[in-house]
Amino acid sequence: MHYYRYENEEVSCCYKYLMFSYNIIFWLAGAAFIAIGFWAWSEKGVLLDLTQVTRLHGFDPVWLVLAVGAITFILGFAGCVGALRENICLLKFFSGVIGFIFFLELTAAVLAFVFQDNVREWINDFFLSNVKAYREDIDLQNLIDSLQKMNHCCGAKEPDDWNLNLYFNCTINNPSREKCGVPFSCCLSDPADTVLNTQCGYDVRKGPKGVWSNAIYVKGCIPALEEWLPRNIYIIAGVFIVISVLQMMGIFFARTLIGDIEKPRKLGQVQQWRPSPVSLRQTDRETSRARCLSDRPTGRHPEPGVSHPDRQGDIQSSMGHLNHR
Repeated sequence: MHYYRYENEEVSCCYKYLMFSYNIIFWLAGAAFIAIGFWAWSEKGVLLDLTQVTRLHGFDPVWLVLAVGAITFILGFAGCVGALRENICLLKFFSGVIGFIFFLELTAAVLAFVFQDNVREWINDFFLSNVKAYREDIDLQNLIDSLQKMNHCCGAKEPDDWNLNLYFNCTINNPSREKCGVPFSCCLSDPADTVLNTQCGYDVRKGPKGVWSNAIYVKGCIPALEEWLPRNIYIIAGVFIVISVLQMMGIFFARTLIGDIEKPRKLGQVQQWRPSPVSLRQTDRETSRARCLSDRPTGRHPEPGVSHPDRQGDIQSSMGHLNHR
């Protein structure tokens, strides 16, 4: 006789709701990023004319906001629903994508360290291409202005990089009022100024370079960035460590939850188990009773002319003994 016990392994509520809480924040953050991105596009009229996306020659920061928001939203959704519904496919998707992103981050960090000169040239070309498109997109313009203000720099390597822009170049045929000038974010800030002077960079580059430093920043943003990195290396390392720890936590929660869900399936959900001593004694009693019932006489007399096999054997044995005597 076989006895079966159904396994009812419980999924750890601790890991389940930690996984849900971990991802609900990213899910909401992703939705907020997407909403901000579409709001920015609506303010620029891109949603009314989608061809503006293809006409922009520089980098549109809204693309970065939307990309980060979409990835964060999808991962947060997969983590939340996968944890609540105990869906292995969604949890594996979540942990796989997080692991892939972590691998890309490590690869990018190693390549940036090994190929520093190439990275420097790429950043320089990227900055110059966006200098050309400075007036084409308001978000790009605000991004460059913020970068130049924060780092006290002007242009990629020097203020003359603004000659690449249609409005700021010093060519004779340039009718712009900003000719031979620089954006206001290149100007030296004066704490006494209560009103922002957006025309402070007009005609600055018409004079000799020796006097530029009296009105604008003369250091390029690429050299300023190279000086900023060593001074803030611990802050940068701390940010990367925090991001890596959060990613590792997400992978750990997901893989632990997957293991809890798959455990009953690996055991077959039904396991055969050894009977207890009480069950064995009960089985022995039932077996003995069945044997006794089978050995008991039926109480019926044999039919006439039919000898019982045991009785016929006894008669033959007795006759053998008599003949021997």
